[in-house]
Amino acid sequence: MSERIVWRRAMNERIVLRLARPYLRRLIGAGLLAAATEFAGLALMATATWLLMTAAGQPPLDRLTVAIVAVRALAVSRGVLRYTERLAGHDAVLRLITDVRARVFATLATRRGDPPRSGDALSRLVSDVDAVQDLLLRVLVPAAAAGLVSVLAVGLTALVSLPAALALAVGLLVAAVALPALATALTRRAGAEVAPLRGALATDAVDLTHGAADLAAFGATSDALAAAGRRARRLARLERRLAALGFAVDAAGVLVAGLTAGAVVYVALGADVDGVLVGVLAVGTLAAVEIALALVGAARQWTGLRSGLARVAHLLAPGDASSETPRDSVSAPAVAPAPSVRFEAVTVRYRVGAAAALDGVDLELPPGRRVAVVGPSGAGKSTLAAVLTGAVSPTAGRVTLNGRDVSAYPSQELPYLVGGLLAEAYVFHATVRDNMLLGSPNADEDALLTAATAAGLADWVRAQPDGWDTVVGEEGGQLSGGQRQRLALARALLAAPGVLVLDEPTEGLDPTAADQVLASALAATVGHSVLLITHRLSGLAELDEIVVLDAGRVVQRGRHAALVATPGWYREQWVLQQAAEHGYLALSG
Repeated sequence: MSERIVWRRAMNERIVLRLARPYLRRLIGAGLLAAATEFAGLALMATATWLLMTAAGQPPLDRLTVAIVAVRALAVSRGVLRYTERLAGHDAVLRLITDVRARVFATLATRRGDPPRSGDALSRLVSDVDAVQDLLLRVLVPAAAAGLVSVLAVGLTALVSLPAALALAVGLLVAAVALPALATALTRRAGAEVAPLRGALATDAVDLTHGAADLAAFGATSDALAAAGRRARRLARLERRLAALGFAVDAAGVLVAGLTAGAVVYVALGADVDGVLVGVLAVGTLAAVEIALALVGAARQWTGLRSGLARVAHLLAPGDASSETPRDSVSAPAVAPAPSVRFEAVTVRYRVGAAAALDGVDLELPPGRRVAVVGPSGAGKSTLAAVLTGAVSPTAGRVTLNGRDVSAYPSQELPYLVGGLLAEAYVFHATVRDNMLLGSPNADEDALLTAATAAGLADWVRAQPDGWDTVVGEEGGQLSGGQRQRLALARALLAAPGVLVLDEPTEGLDPTAADQVLASALAATVGHSVLLITHRLSGLAELDEIVVLDAGRVVQRGRHAALVATPGWYREQWVLQQAAEHGYLALSG
């Protein structure tokens, strides 16, 4: 394993454990209680063994009174200590997990550009964050308790027989060091694949559930099910392999415990230790090695958790998790609020040999200019937006911001320059306020109200009993399609990047509401660069330019009045849409 990989894994644990500092006293207390619990169990076994072997000689009852009381006290105290340890440990860890989930949620949600796939986000918020909980409760606390009790066991054995203590120490080292290392080596590769596969399966589950209609429409259901089935079978094979390896290591642990107990008995007998104490040492050795073997389970857990911890650490890291040294948090870049955008003969093909989604597109968007891109479905409008935001790389040509290629901008900086309402904008299962603040975390209530008003959402918010604190449901399930679109538009307006991209901002709204929302959104962005992608041609008269795409090519461009007066796709669609909307208004009126 290279030093770089070791350093990176150590950094993952450090990044996660840094969040545990406010709860350090609680975690130390839980660790000490765990050690006390294990020591009480060890003492109970040793005392009960002494009591039984001594009682076999039928001594006076007063010789056994203290041992009887001790056995009862240790039995009771072990249960009480275990309960208290679990209570203290879970209290500390659940407080920490609440903080970690909030941080992971905020990081996933505030990624401008491509939103996280909901299945992957769910995996990170649940499975991967649970890895942080398991790191503390199932790795660090048990490991610390086992190490402390092992030292105490060797020390107490040394009071009876130093050679027996040495034999016990060797057995404990094998159980606490060699076997955990072996378990880690055997399960490293399989364990590293488990967390990503679980994340992929979570994504599959969401895609198959929420995208069932789309998959059926494109005839892709069987392919999606087959891909999910392959991943499920791969995960099952890995988990069976891990179970088999775990069984083998556990069997080796039982063998080590037996051999260590035999060695301790042999050495103690050779040192003329009293027979009762030899029995106590034998049973105590078995109990001590069993406690030390908890480190095997901790090592196995740690191996399986590393992938999840790495993904959480990547999100929680102040800089790029793959960098050589940590960096300070990335802040908004000090660049011009509205860069000059230029498309130069941009061509995009999603597959070799396929028709071009964009074919030699030229477009200029100087600061403050507002351009609409229209055209039939499949013309390449959303692809153009994806190229501008860096989500899709051109097959040929280039897109520049202030003369610099889009691909040259760091991923942390580009969203401040170009962003907005993209296709299928994600709405989180949170409040209206939280969803809007994803666009600008430091915005005050006046800014929220201004953006919501421009998006036509303010009246609906005022009508809700909880106002800004209204929970919108999973993926905005408690909202209508139009309300969800207005919420996403309000978030985009609040973010106000240098170039605001609005992909179908009025989708799901009736013609009257669509015209009102578009007009108010454009009024709120006066002076800003805007790229508007829409299938509706109403409300475009005030824009500086309208670009008509068809089959990825620019077939018309100009202002609204000139395009309406020129034969072509734009004038034909304008007439058809006006007739359809007038008919809709007549029927609804």
